[in-house]
Amino acid sequence: MKLVSYSTAGAVRIGCINGEQVVDLNYACLAQLEADGAIRAKQIAEAFVPANMVEFLQGGTESMELAKRAVDYALNHVDTIPYPVIHNTEDVKIEAPVLNPSKIICVGHNYREHILEMKRELPEFPVIFAKYPNTIIGPQDDIPYFSISEQLDYEAEFVFVVGKRARNVSQADALDYVAGYTIANDVTYRDIQRRTIQWMQGKAVDGSAPMGPWMVTSDELQDPSGLEVVLTVNGEERQRSNTANLVFTVQRLVEFLSGLMTLEPGDVILTGTPGGVGFARDPQVFLKDGDVVRIEIDKIGALENKVSKAN
Repeated sequence: MKLVSYSTAGAVRIGCINGEQVVDLNYACLAQLEADGAIRAKQIAEAFVPANMVEFLQGGTESMELAKRAVDYALNHVDTIPYPVIHNTEDVKIEAPVLNPSKIICVGHNYREHILEMKRELPEFPVIFAKYPNTIIGPQDDIPYFSISEQLDYEAEFVFVVGKRARNVSQADALDYVAGYTIANDVTYRDIQRRTIQWMQGKAVDGSAPMGPWMVTSDELQDPSGLEVVLTVNGEERQRSNTANLVFTVQRLVEFLSGLMTLEPGDVILTGTPGGVGFARDPQVFLKDGDVVRIEIDKIGALENKVSKAN
């Protein structure tokens, strides 16, 4: 499935993409339970297929399977369902798939060509830092460009989302703990990032993590290696690589991170950016008001956002 968070009528709910439609997972589950004659159908639907992405992922495989069956039911019985279960995508706002993760962990220096262009050596261990939920915006939002900096940079990122609690997980079992994959742009204020030895201040500005447009579940995207990653600015290619070039694979990152901390359902992991960032180009080139940044990743789709000056 392609899972989304979407806004309608002042509420944010979750659904899956079906062509040009969004199928609401919670309402679809509720409708199926009622059709089956379940007692306390509403409470069961809220428990197993809630309208919040993190809570839904906490239900693990059982919730995912219930949601799949409910979507099939909704598509075959839409005319008899008394809830707003199906929307045209143009009638709702698609948000970032995960809006309030407990952790956003970013991996630095994880593509060989990017490490070389930044004049560093291949790391022995993953370089990690954090972003926070205040940075998350969706595929239909503009990237806010605050006047605190004159060096706004882009970073295409292949992202995985944790699907169940993980602690001390082996590489062999790692992909069993991944709910799915999405795209992010690790927007970076370079001059702020580099004014101290800690990167976080240049990475944690509001709106600096566009994400989406959806999360492709891991049953559909079973192999995270070999995916082409391309970033363009106003149609000009700036970054191109392949997830086969990751120094630390998804499996290694799950093993490494779960050895440090307990990963929770909904945690978002940005796996690093390829070479070609604006800071490392000669001459340097940074984003400006009105620029359109587009990231495409095989088997996932495209994330596109416009840069917009902000106060």
